[in-house]
Amino acid sequence: MTDTPPPPDQVPGAPHPRDCPRLIGQDAAQAAFLDAFTAGRLHHGWLLTGPRGIGKATLAWRIARFLLATPDVEGGGLFDAPPPPDTLDIDPEHPVARRILAGADPGLVSITRSINEKTGRMRNEIVVDDIRKLNRFFGLSAADGGRRVVIVDTADEMNVSAANALLKMLEEPPDRTTLLLISHQPSALLPTIRSRCRTLRLAPLGPPDMQVALAQAGADIPTGSDQASRLAALASGSVGEALRLVTHDGLRLYAELFAILDSLPRLDRQRTLALADLAAQRGAGERFELLLTLIETALARLARTGAAGTAPLPEAAPNEAAILTRLSQDNRKARAWAGIAATITRRARHGQAVNLDPAALVLDTVFKMQETAAG
Repeated sequence: MTDTPPPPDQVPGAPHPRDCPRLIGQDAAQAAFLDAFTAGRLHHGWLLTGPRGIGKATLAWRIARFLLATPDVEGGGLFDAPPPPDTLDIDPEHPVARRILAGADPGLVSITRSINEKTGRMRNEIVVDDIRKLNRFFGLSAADGGRRVVIVDTADEMNVSAANALLKMLEEPPDRTTLLLISHQPSALLPTIRSRCRTLRLAPLGPPDMQVALAQAGADIPTGSDQASRLAALASGSVGEALRLVTHDGLRLYAELFAILDSLPRLDRQRTLALADLAAQRGAGERFELLLTLIETALARLARTGAAGTAPLPEAAPNEAAILTRLSQDNRKARAWAGIAATITRRARHGQAVNLDPAALVLDTVFKMQETAAG
């Protein structure tokens, strides 16, 4: 019996965004939304953008709880009116918070990819029927002051028909409704959708915030170690990606990859065979997928080092900067590494798609890197 996969809006190994008690490292985005609310400039559509895994969905659920639990600001705190809120925090014992945690608040709908009833499998995109379900939601009597909130996670996954259906709702939004669109790549959305939303940009997390966020997600990172710094560097500030690295021992994989790079152009064959065997172990599909991502990252860093004349910091593996600098000393080498990056990625992904032996794919990739280092 296999484990049930997490829903499409949940990072594997992490709590669901609605269950996260805090949002780490995104004070500016939270303050921007709160300022709009307290000033009476609450836009009907909000586009939450930034790299994958940095807290966009967590912010969307925080905003939803806040809107459904907080009355409108009236009178600026004068006389008997309550003072304007200064935080998005809602008491977890508040009825709205408890209903949302139970997935039972009538004022909130979350749109994600859905199950195809014909195949029984998760769809690869959000389809128009997923969006049309909102018509019934908008037709119901509103509760809690008449507010309604819709979360779309992610808007990037809408097909053309779904995007056009949502656009109509943004053009003629129902009264007292807020639509929260989560997007990793907003440039791929319809320009008309972007133009009808106010954008909240979230930033990648630095090492201190990364350590706190990983602890909240249940990852055990020793205090005082450099693991948080290395994870932040390798995950580009994404908590979701850092959790994937923790789950599949990504820091060790990356360190082994750089130990092999350090041996080039001679090549440490024993270490290379060991890495290939690790990727080919039974049930190691997700680890192999991560290894391919780490190889792409290493190649990108090699190209960047030669072009910039200095290695990117902080390091994500021991002696990484020295290894990058030795293997990519100038623009010529930068072009060479950039040139093979596309080739290696294409060949590896094709081999993965047709179920070629993972060990053979890893060996082929390392041999190609050896040729480039020797050239």
